[in-house]
Amino acid sequence: MKKGKVLFVDTTHNELVLLLEKQGFRCDYFKDYGRLEFLDIAHNYTGIIIRSKIKLDSEFLTKCTNLKFIGRVGAGMENIDSKSAAKLGITCLNAPEGNRDAVAEQAIAMLLSLFNNLLIADSQVREGKWIREGNRGVELGGKTVGIIGYGNTGMAFARKLSGFNVDVIAYDKYKNNFSDDFVKEASMKELFGRCDIVSLHVPLTEETVYLVNNEFIESFKKSIYIVNTSRGKVLSTSDLVKNLKNGKVLGACLDVLEYEGLSFENVELPEDFYQLVSLTNVILSPHIAGWTHESNYKMAVTIAKKVESLGI
Repeated sequence: MKKGKVLFVDTTHNELVLLLEKQGFRCDYFKDYGRLEFLDIAHNYTGIIIRSKIKLDSEFLTKCTNLKFIGRVGAGMENIDSKSAAKLGITCLNAPEGNRDAVAEQAIAMLLSLFNNLLIADSQVREGKWIREGNRGVELGGKTVGIIGYGNTGMAFARKLSGFNVDVIAYDKYKNNFSDDFVKEASMKELFGRCDIVSLHVPLTEETVYLVNNEFIESFKKSIYIVNTSRGKVLSTSDLVKNLKNGKVLGACLDVLEYEGLSFENVELPEDFYQLVSLTNVILSPHIAGWTHESNYKMAVTIAKKVESLGI
């Protein structure tokens, strides 16, 4: 039974194509199309599968006269106007369950690399230098880790930390009563008073833009380490650099930067960036925390299952 056509704006794991076709959909992908070309054909489709190539704003969605669902192959939904979609009867789906383990593992990997000076030590050994005392590390065990945002990735991070003998506390403005064997629910006041490490797991919304700024950082009783695997604009780079230099922030692990474009690849770099990368107590990666071979497959399967559950 044919259920209509699904437009793939971005590439995904081919398993998603196979599963949607098995459900009865026809799948189209036009490699060289941009926003204008997609606008011209949007009315032909029952579903759209997207990562981050274009914005599905109100202008775009009003052209989607037959659209039933949008599948975002990832966690963040900031490139989709969810409010307009809801008004138009379009269901928005995402797949944070598919990449939560990948994000959590990278957050831990970045912390351990930072604490043990692994990037610095590796480059030194490659130059024939054996600097041991200068690379004496810091142990994760015994630290208090504060998680801000206790959704899929926050929960996965807490579980991955369970073998490291750390005290894990979490704050989520929109959740309560979530304490379990892996985490203790806490207020922001408690996080400010206790944290050695702060890990960000919040979506990018109007209220989380530059959530982490100078005032936020100064609210912590201790000097802290910051991990950001959420979205770049959750954190002010200029305020982070200032606090890295004055010692209030002991180190930072950043998979995301505020300079990222819509596709997370077209980046314009200001002076703050060059100050950031000059610091040796910063670990950086190009928005790849959820970017594993396994997560690519799992996100595809997750979206396919959610589409099937719609009963279209």
